[in-house]
Amino acid sequence: MARMTLLLLLLISAIPVLAIADEGDQTVGWFHRAPATYGGYSFFAPGRDSTTYLIDEIGRMVHSWPSNFNPGNSAYLLEGGDILRAARIPGNPPISAGGTGGRVERIAWDGTLLWNFEYSSAQVQHHHDVEPLPNGNLLLVAWELKSVAEATAAGRDPALLPDNQLWPDHIIEVEPTGNSGGTIVWQWHAWDHLVQEIDPTLANFGVVADHPEKIDVNYFGTTAGADWLHVNSIDYNAELDQIMLSVPTFAEVWIIDHSTTTAEAASNSGGLRGHGGDLLYRWGNPRTYQAGTATDQMLFFQHCAEWIDPGLPGAGNVIVFNNGVNRPGGNASSTDEFIPPIDSGGNYVLNPGNAFGPSTLQWTYMAPVPTDLYGRILGGVQRLPNGNTLLCEGAHGNFIEVTESGSEVWHYVNPVGPGGPYNQGASVPTSPVAGDNTVFRAQRYSSTSPQLIGRDLTPAGPVENYPVLGDFDSSGNIATLDFNCFASVFTGPCSAAPCADTIYNSAMAFYGDFDFDGDVDCADWDSFQLAWTGPPTSAPDFGPCIFTDPLFLRGDANLDQAINVADVVTILGYLFQGQSNGCLQSCDTNDDESNDISDAIALLSFLFGSGVPLPPPYPDCGLDGTAGGSLSCDNPASCP
Repeated sequence: MARMTLLLLLLISAIPVLAIADEGDQTVGWFHRAPATYGGYSFFAPGRDSTTYLIDEIGRMVHSWPSNFNPGNSAYLLEGGDILRAARIPGNPPISAGGTGGRVERIAWDGTLLWNFEYSSAQVQHHHDVEPLPNGNLLLVAWELKSVAEATAAGRDPALLPDNQLWPDHIIEVEPTGNSGGTIVWQWHAWDHLVQEIDPTLANFGVVADHPEKIDVNYFGTTAGADWLHVNSIDYNAELDQIMLSVPTFAEVWIIDHSTTTAEAASNSGGLRGHGGDLLYRWGNPRTYQAGTATDQMLFFQHCAEWIDPGLPGAGNVIVFNNGVNRPGGNASSTDEFIPPIDSGGNYVLNPGNAFGPSTLQWTYMAPVPTDLYGRILGGVQRLPNGNTLLCEGAHGNFIEVTESGSEVWHYVNPVGPGGPYNQGASVPTSPVAGDNTVFRAQRYSSTSPQLIGRDLTPAGPVENYPVLGDFDSSGNIATLDFNCFASVFTGPCSAAPCADTIYNSAMAFYGDFDFDGDVDCADWDSFQLAWTGPPTSAPDFGPCIFTDPLFLRGDANLDQAINVADVVTILGYLFQGQSNGCLQSCDTNDDESNDISDAIALLSFLFGSGVPLPPPYPDCGLDGTAGGSLSCDNPASCP
């Protein structure tokens, strides 16, 4: 049976220079996926833009939410499709550093601003993260200003106040009211839980090693600046009624009790665990409480410390994006999972004189070449239902999904910067710290998740721009390099028309899919040739689209370029009246590689019954993709 030979395509894909052309000119968007990916929809808020996006697994935009503010920094997709979004108030607030926000917004699926709350003044400043609670309230992370006098009165060494102020963190719980504003119903302040060894006259004087539940006011990591703790994430565990904080300057994760009253949270008693607002657990760097050395440090300016949600592989364990800043052996980021030691009574186990465990990780991922994945700032991580893990190397906008065994199965690069979406192939401006396409974190949802169920998830085009189809290298000409790129993304036609989904291998194929039908096939090659500018003057021959077999349209038995009841009459005339027919392949309407009464029945069913499309080639002329037949077709005039 006549059929397009795919051998040439396989040979083309095997040529190294063409394989390089596929992703080599790509800078943003969806890079690749493998069958082991969880799939679903990815949600993210570009750090330098005011729009929040939802994309499908090949990078096409499914939905977006507008705002008048850039993020500051986190965003969450809520049940029903609303989003909760931290926002950065423009200007230069008195308290300002990386992660400054000041505002929280709730935005509906249709883009309506439903509620907002601002927490920004000369004394306090929201930053980084916000956490929605099951009761509808929110937890916010914020700095509070302490003067030199207040800091030294709490035992801070004056030599450790180079900025002449200190910004310890606190947590507030806000109950939203109306369309704007809210009531603070609970608070926790790090300042209430200090220990120091330099001034015995103060109430918080003590031996740091004897008080792992306290915060050493004179500990600092790499710098002693005002932004002392720089808490960059907050998570809530409803089952435990506890809060987890990521404290990167201490290289630690902290857990505190949320079951306290505000008064108890300022003390060392009360709450379900009986310790008030003291630290219940800390992990990552035992030097902070004099229980270890540099060799015991596990975290290195980490972000996004979270409990793994119930029902997911590893539920109840802690997972964190470990940025790896100044990691021994070289700067390299990892995703780390560990199991906090909890006894039967729900208490975190700490043997006197030792550090909190564990001493080893439950699971970790680093790039095959560790230094290939490194983000100095930002970062996120999420365990997925199939056991894969989605990580966000936020400094350069990389979203990477990996399996438990460490295989990379999906990769996407945020294509949005300060001016909106980039053109595919354009370089993303980058500083020594980060690119202009930063993202705080990314999250993945299935179509049946409470956040998306019932919503219209029809994809549009990709987020990034493809200004001139065929111009893969954005050179302004469609020439030899573009031909190489077209060959490397060529897929051939889908097995059924129209494509149920795209069959691309990377986002660069968007440049080659001229008819936007989900494949890059010979119809697209025809358009590519028409767009050719050279050099050379004309496009080279492209093997997979050089046909020696005739093209035909299935069902067009009388070859008049239309499919109707006249074609049924033609089929019956051939079968029962001995009439000749120049294209028996067109008469084979059910593609069973034979001509019989079932072809007339199938065509009548198509015309007047089910309306199910005929097998390809239909509705356009093409080759017969079914192997093994012997029906003939003598170049029907109805097809070019």
